[in-house]
Amino acid sequence: MFKRITLIAVLLIILFTVTGSALAQDYSFRLDRHYVDAYWNADGTLSLYYRLTFTNDPGAHEIDFVDLGLPNEHFYDGNIIADVDGDPVAYVSEYEYQGSGTGVAIALGENSIAPGETATVNVRIDKIGSVLFTDDKDKTYASAVFVPTWFGSQYVHGNTDFEVTFHLPPGVQPEEPRWHAAPKGFPEQPVTGHDSEGRITYIWRNTAANGHTAYKFGASFPAKYVPADAITTPTFFDRHNIHIRIDLDAISDYLCLGGFVLVFVGSIVAGRVSARKQRMKYLPPKIRIEGHGIKRGLTAIEAAVLMEHPPDKILTMILFSVVKKGAARVVSRDPVKLEIADPLPEGLRTYEVKFLEAFQEKNTKKRRKELQNLMVWLIRSVSKKMKGFSHKETVAYYRKIMEKAWQQVENADTPEVKSEKFDEHMGWTMLDDEFDRRTEEVFRSGPVYVPAWWGHYDPTWSGGGAKPLARPSASGSGSGGGISLPTLPGGAFAASMVGGIQNFASDVVGNVTHFTSDITRKTNPSAASSGSSSGWSSGGSSCACACACAGCACACAGGGR
Repeated sequence: MFKRITLIAVLLIILFTVTGSALAQDYSFRLDRHYVDAYWNADGTLSLYYRLTFTNDPGAHEIDFVDLGLPNEHFYDGNIIADVDGDPVAYVSEYEYQGSGTGVAIALGENSIAPGETATVNVRIDKIGSVLFTDDKDKTYASAVFVPTWFGSQYVHGNTDFEVTFHLPPGVQPEEPRWHAAPKGFPEQPVTGHDSEGRITYIWRNTAANGHTAYKFGASFPAKYVPADAITTPTFFDRHNIHIRIDLDAISDYLCLGGFVLVFVGSIVAGRVSARKQRMKYLPPKIRIEGHGIKRGLTAIEAAVLMEHPPDKILTMILFSVVKKGAARVVSRDPVKLEIADPLPEGLRTYEVKFLEAFQEKNTKKRRKELQNLMVWLIRSVSKKMKGFSHKETVAYYRKIMEKAWQQVENADTPEVKSEKFDEHMGWTMLDDEFDRRTEEVFRSGPVYVPAWWGHYDPTWSGGGAKPLARPSASGSGSGGGISLPTLPGGAFAASMVGGIQNFASDVVGNVTHFTSDITRKTNPSAASSGSSSGWSSGGSSCACACACAGCACACAGGGR
């Protein structure tokens, strides 16, 4: 009997050890080769070409994302292309970057590097701005300093064949440029030469470097070879590589404490609201069981489900998605009627197809039932994707993406850029509970350069509603033309945007609490049975805020993955 119990105990220990190891599986790899060419262009910008060869450790997490640090935020992710051994990556996203400072996440998708495998990730980034500074020792020279990306020491190990090549601007003569002191382990004097374009090159190489150190390389050349406005004088923070980070999460703790006091005072009202919100919690309880790490790669609509935004808002986000992709057009707002493309454009997601199928149903009651079935399917799909990942960390991650998207819009210098950024990032900004208010504030004064798909959303837009249904562009974004597009006063644009959203919600969904309750009964029955209140709920978040940071203009940091 004792031997049997002992044997069972040993087997249980082995089982939990193996299971725990699987759950704790993390990134661990070698960076066999780290080659980067830095092209200092005639217009004062910087172009980079990375060749990163990874060998993933046996038993480690697959390398599904590569976080690539960049010198600053003055880049456009549309100017970035990447591949894995020649096969294109899934996508590149500045909002999913997980390293310090500024950068982009390279989603490897189907070309993820499996445990035990080796592959090379090639990345080309064109025209990064604000990278040149006045040389400290000679005001007639421009200083070009660059720190290649690196990775967390907890993830990367072993030696790295590290090579950096500077390609100086066209026209620079051999006797004019100067190299800066080399990092430890690299030759003090680089190998000099010329590239295929006749540009002077400096090459530093260390075959016994590592992938977790921030190596700084630099050169100076006469400022006359680039535009004067491309060179800036470094600030005190630039000189000393000081990064400023404002941790709004810490501040939010105090705000939440104050909010708790107010809620306590209004406990009677809060109790009724709590009961109503309980019925709005449609996510199954198992999704909140803490896993390990962040689930990256969700769409904005899937992230909205994870945050438990009201179904009417999620359906509105899907509406914008299919309209921007040219799959549907709003022909009437009251009542809501859609014209659906035939055939449908390629590349639609499953939830978009289901949404369009629901709108082919003319009977309002049956259509709402189909939309409820769509929401049930979408909730279960997100729940499946979240298996093994942390709900709390993932929600916080997508909130930061949302705030970064708003920053892109709010910090735009011109109406053209503001309109372009709003169009480009609208899916992420719609995750904000304050989307209506912030949209009205952003476009309080105009003009707004109307995106190409606007006529398919607003049937009252002159010259837009009568156009044949067609895909605006391959990317689904119609604002790429920028200033060639027609304009609207900012207030009129915001009013049409917000009013259309509110009308869609009330007409299509009706009473959102009743609509959601039927969904909750299937996805989270315990929550559905505990509530007794009715009414409308805006859904959304608790006291959670994103962090902001400013990086040094001539340094870049790598992520852990």
